[in-house]
Amino acid sequence: MPSPVAPSPALYLGLISGTSADGIDAALVRFEEDAPGARCELLLGRTYPWDPALRATLIAWGQGAIDAPIDEIGRLDAHTGEVFAEAALRLLDEAQVPAAAVRAIGSHGQTIRHRPHSQPAFTWQIGDGNVIAERTGIDTVADFRRRDVAAGGHGAPLMPAFHNALLRSPDEDRAVLNLGGIGNLTLLPRQGEVRGFDTGPANALLDAWCQRHTGRAFDQDGAFAARGRVDAGLLARLLDEPWFALPPPKSTGREQFHLGWVEGKLDAASAVDVQATLLELTAATVADALRATQPDTARVLVCGGGVHNRALMARLAQRLPGVVVESTAAHGLDPDHVEAMGFAWLARETLAGRPGNLPSVTGARGWRVLGAVYPR
Repeated sequence: MPSPVAPSPALYLGLISGTSADGIDAALVRFEEDAPGARCELLLGRTYPWDPALRATLIAWGQGAIDAPIDEIGRLDAHTGEVFAEAALRLLDEAQVPAAAVRAIGSHGQTIRHRPHSQPAFTWQIGDGNVIAERTGIDTVADFRRRDVAAGGHGAPLMPAFHNALLRSPDEDRAVLNLGGIGNLTLLPRQGEVRGFDTGPANALLDAWCQRHTGRAFDQDGAFAARGRVDAGLLARLLDEPWFALPPPKSTGREQFHLGWVEGKLDAASAVDVQATLLELTAATVADALRATQPDTARVLVCGGGVHNRALMARLAQRLPGVVVESTAAHGLDPDHVEAMGFAWLARETLAGRPGNLPSVTGARGWRVLGAVYPR
């Protein structure tokens, strides 16, 4: 039987595991009011690591390295849902908030395939919302991306609507840069429509190369990359990838940018020089994309794991002279939990019957209410 305690209209919980699959980000969020642009407060944010074996499986699936039978896919979908539910319950336990006080969970799931250009187009995030709702006893909204894809869009990126609601300024052209496994930009001009798109690989390649050659899951502060030198020939071959020349809307994932892609471009570069070159690739593709699409940008607000890579942040600043490059923390949003907060926000929009996509970003035929609702 459902708890007699009525859920609060103000409390939502967001869950996401991104392209890097380095853990499940969980955020408990309180909204000031029930309006699209309402301010929100992060009550508690945590990242819970995946079991290493499960993470390895998710990464292999995400880059298309596994051709699995349908039974295995079904089991992984349910298992991933269980792990997401455990993350939600663990966060609530740490926050000392009862499940019955939360209006809804917004769960992104884990992307195992993203094919916006196939015929028909599709995207697939596993982590069964039925399982999450059943285990937590909280209304759950999941499967956010596929409605936009069905409407002709890429289903990504989805955070620009959230960025627009909380970070836009009438005084300057801004951009929000998420440095997750894949980099993506949200363009927030003083006037005009919001745009957004993926820029290419970020932490997915940096982390994978670092793991292979140092045994560490990520390059702390960019120290490994800082030991090397950019290989100009390798950088040119990487930048020659046709995807970079595509106009927005565009999105990508681990199925396109993975270590096999890098290995196909290598010659005799040392491991540290490859790391330095991959870091430069991220900085170059972000800066080039920003100059091409919003040249008057005054401020870039950075979130995602890459914000902690000091070498990468320094290269971005050097490639964007005259532009302030700073963490979203300077504007009241924890950079490690912006996306999880965004999926809490998207769940609220879904339950209110408001669209969560931006057609100017995804290329969809129009505004759409996103996600499927799984009642507790």
